Amino acid sequence: MATPTSNTLPLADIHLQTAPGIWPLAWGWWLVIAATLAVIIMIVMWLRARAKKTRAQKEALQALNAVTSLADMNALLKRAALSYFDREHVAGLTGAAWLRFLDAQCPDKHSRDKDGFLAHQDLWQKGIFSKEGLSDSELATCKALTENWLKHALPPKASRASLYTPAAKEENHV
Repeated sequence: MATPTSNTLPLADIHLQTAPGIWPLAWGWWLVIAATLAVIIMIVMWLRARAKKTRAQKEALQALNAVTSLADMNALLKRAALSYFDREHVAGLTGAAWLRFLDAQCPDKHSRDKDGFLAHQDLWQKGIFSKEGLSDSELATCKALTENWLKHALPPKASRASLYTPAAKEENHV
């Protein structure tokens, strides 16, 4: 009997190509990396600018805890306002004009109209110029007004600060 012949051909094994590696990156991945880095840099720059902008406000709020007299509160308000507003407009303000300025910068209309600085003008005048000073409850009222102003009026919004900033002064002279 004859040996059966095989119908198979003597072929070599199939060698597949190696899987593509991660390097070099496709251009789409480079765009994703660049966009991510740009967003991270913008966020860091925004956070730094915000921290710089609110530094004076935070320092004033910390200093408010140590304040014991109305004159010190008034000086603290003046220093905080000078940190954000034009010196020529703010430094010379006294009396009712100063209190009007403080009320104008506070965004809370309820606090401004019925319970603002002008509403307590006699209390502020008594505390600064009177020999007997203020009672503890009156001092607490002034301290609450000061804290409210420091928290809500600083840093100023562009619409409220436009009249009192150096940029507005330059625009008015053109």
